Amino acid sequence: MKIVVLDGYTLNPGDISWEGMEAFGEVTVYDRTKAEDVVERIGDAEVVYTNKTPITKETMDACPGMKFIGVLATGYNIVDVAAAKEKGIPVSNIPTYGTAAVSQFAIALLLELCHHIGEHSDAVKAGEWTSNPDWCFWKYPLVELAGKNMGIIGFGRIGQDTGKIAQALGMKVLAYDAFKRPELESDTCKYVDLDTLLAQSDVISLHCPLFPDTEGIINKDTIAKMKDGVMIINDSRGPLIVEQDLRDALDSGKVAGAALDVVSTEPIQMDNPLLGAKNVILTPHIAWAPKESRQRLMDIAVDNLKCYVDGKPQNVVNA
Repeated sequence: MKIVVLDGYTLNPGDISWEGMEAFGEVTVYDRTKAEDVVERIGDAEVVYTNKTPITKETMDACPGMKFIGVLATGYNIVDVAAAKEKGIPVSNIPTYGTAAVSQFAIALLLELCHHIGEHSDAVKAGEWTSNPDWCFWKYPLVELAGKNMGIIGFGRIGQDTGKIAQALGMKVLAYDAFKRPELESDTCKYVDLDTLLAQSDVISLHCPLFPDTEGIINKDTIAKMKDGVMIINDSRGPLIVEQDLRDALDSGKVAGAALDVVSTEPIQMDNPLLGAKNVILTPHIAWAPKESRQRLMDIAVDNLKCYVDGKPQNVVNA
């Protein structure tokens, strides 16, 4: 069996192994693949793995030997799943590998907003503490989280995990989700409607999927309903936020700070309005990327392949 990985570098820059896949056949791994090279690189391969390289109907038409598509991520919009279904090609994704990593990163972003540890460390190394007339100094307002409300938009696995950490920090969680699990509610965690969440939250963390009804859910109208001085966290999907509206709110002080691991176009473009915003932290879509999380992703990808070989595909998104 021929197996092709079109863009394996982000999953495995060299610190984990492809040997699990190699047990099933001849594996060719490309670090990255340009659109014009996709068909040639797939060739007559039966199994194709992709992370962010699109696989279109035209690609499938040109590569009739393709029988299984594995997505090395949770999101699968880069594959024409309808065309794959018409051709009888199962498309399997990786649904649950990054829960702990992404929720941990959301809290890391929040703590950085609250304490600006990186900037203060840089200031010390630059000699600002040595030359300071007092025994301590701070360059930004410092924020204590205990007793504050965290609003979590999207209370699935990652949202719930983020909420557990927030509660451990002494915060109360206000959760908004279309699907409610009443058993999760407690004195420090309750479901509310979106307007209540917007009005009462000191911190808003986004953990919802990107659907038509969630695209741009953070915009000038919803921001207007928020508390003055709210903080916004997003390590879910960039298009959940109307970026110019957030930039305006940051610059005016309505939003005290935002920390984002995702933006609308990735890699970020230099004309993105958030690059020049006040009090914003931007990281390059790395919440998912600890080695432990990537190894889990690899293990599930291999298990998806095994299930396909056994005639019982799993995690199929186009069944």
